[in-house]
Amino acid sequence: MQSLPDSTRCRTMLTDELRTHFLVQGLFQPGAVTVRHIDLDRVVLGGAVPLHEPLHLPTPPGLKTEFFCARRELGVLNIGATGTVTVDGSDFALGNRDLVYVGRGSRDVTFASADATRPARFYIVSYPAHAHHPTTHVAASAVQSGEIGSMEQANRRRIARYVHAGGIQSAQLVMGMTALEPGSVWNTMPAHTHALRTEVYLYFDIPENAVVFHQLGEPFETRHIIVRDGEVALSPAWSIHAGCGTASYAFCWAMGGENQDYADMQVVDMQALR
Repeated sequence: MQSLPDSTRCRTMLTDELRTHFLVQGLFQPGAVTVRHIDLDRVVLGGAVPLHEPLHLPTPPGLKTEFFCARRELGVLNIGATGTVTVDGSDFALGNRDLVYVGRGSRDVTFASADATRPARFYIVSYPAHAHHPTTHVAASAVQSGEIGSMEQANRRRIARYVHAGGIQSAQLVMGMTALEPGSVWNTMPAHTHALRTEVYLYFDIPENAVVFHQLGEPFETRHIIVRDGEVALSPAWSIHAGCGTASYAFCWAMGGENQDYADMQVVDMQALR
């Protein structure tokens, strides 16, 4: 299991150390399912890129269970071409940016692409679950969403909430995505922290020669890591999480912890950032 340093240690880390602990790379491998178990509210992150044959969701040895969702729930967001997620024999067709929530107790989860030459890219986020909620599919077009920010501040963006108190019900997972408008590059400003939960950011739809500077650390001791398409930044409860790209991009945010209230955050005064 990958572990994260505390805030004191983060203050003295060099670039490679920051990237080792706060960045997850290599999730989306053609023809494979890749999973990473991380000591951040015990989140499991994964990527599935099926080609000619369906792929089965494996059970990491560290879970100590017969099947993956024995004590867990998961969200699956498709960031690629059309594909299918099958849960205990029920098929869910997912277009780009569609999502399926898989409830605790689901025994068999598989992934398939409609066209191997244009594969689906399934992003998987899983947290422990204390209760069962039904497996639910939602199309991107049906998700609760709204625009915030402004072009003047280069942060005009559309936020879509998939798994939350007013949408798909879950035990602790909160999950959605944000897409920046052309010409906007900043996300999540003013910066904030979440005292009662942790967060993971999957950055995607980043152009090949573009990057995102992901901000992390305590508000008075900020650091950054450079993130590319398909990589995940990890955010402990004590860390801010914001980003600025060299081009427009999108990211999937997912949270787990003590509180599912989307608005529960500690906003940092812009004058306090260092």
